[in-house]
Amino acid sequence: MQAIIFCGIQASGKSTFYCQRFLNSHVRISMDLLRTRHREALFLQLCLDTQARFAVDNTNPTAAERQRYIGPAKAAGYAIIGYYFNSATEAALLRNQQRPAVEQVPERGVRGTRARLELPSYAEGFDELYFVRIGHDGQFIVEPWQL
Repeated sequence: MQAIIFCGIQASGKSTFYCQRFLNSHVRISMDLLRTRHREALFLQLCLDTQARFAVDNTNPTAAERQRYIGPAKAAGYAIIGYYFNSATEAALLRNQQRPAVEQVPERGVRGTRARLELPSYAEGFDELYFVRIGHDGQFIVEPWQL
């Protein structure tokens, strides 16, 4: 059983990465889709109860926020795999502007998430951690965590 936890500011490629890598293998848990923490908690519990593989496609900027998934998943025997999406704020804002208007995040939201962003660490309970960035050709570059 795998729990995938994404971490990164808005418009850093998390949802696109999910679609390219995990769409056919992991259930997607996303506040963009579920809209409330209550629904998200119910959906997470359903995944845990049914031992479904899942990916949390949220910004998850702080260790405390990541623990809402890591703690219960660890207790249920899941391997916890983290992906940190590195992106310059200005590049993310540019990608955000290229989204349909209804999907754009206000600039202050992106900057606010950046201000709160804490790098993930193995001490949080991750079994594997990866560093993800978008290359010049638009493709994802995934490297093992080096910190």
